[in-house]
Amino acid sequence: MLAILIFAHGSRDPLWRAPVEAVAAAVRAQAPEAHVACAYLELCQPELPEAAASAIEAGASEVRVLPLFFGMGKHAREDLPLLMEQLRQAHPAVSFKLLPTAGEQPRLTALLAELALEAE
Repeated sequence: MLAILIFAHGSRDPLWRAPVEAVAAAVRAQAPEAHVACAYLELCQPELPEAAASAIEAGASEVRVLPLFFGMGKHAREDLPLLMEQLRQAHPAVSFKLLPTAGEQPRLTALLAELALEAE
């Protein structure tokens, strides 16, 4: 089974999670056979290791992680690859794939440009 983890930084503000959860809901609607969940780096639960473990317990043999970061800052460049390596070591029978960050997606950049140029 495929698992898709929507990964974001996290915040103490509970309203901050709404867009992240909306992305997960949209993925679930398009891939109802996949295990889809949110995961956070800090300040929210579950963190990535717990979300991955839950997906694996549900039967996932492939886990894709979509980082919802716009820039390639320290979290995306250093922290996340380290977390992914820890997951690979903890679950060697599972295939883990780190997808490009949201900000690296040309389609998202184009969509944001369209939104900026739309008339009210």
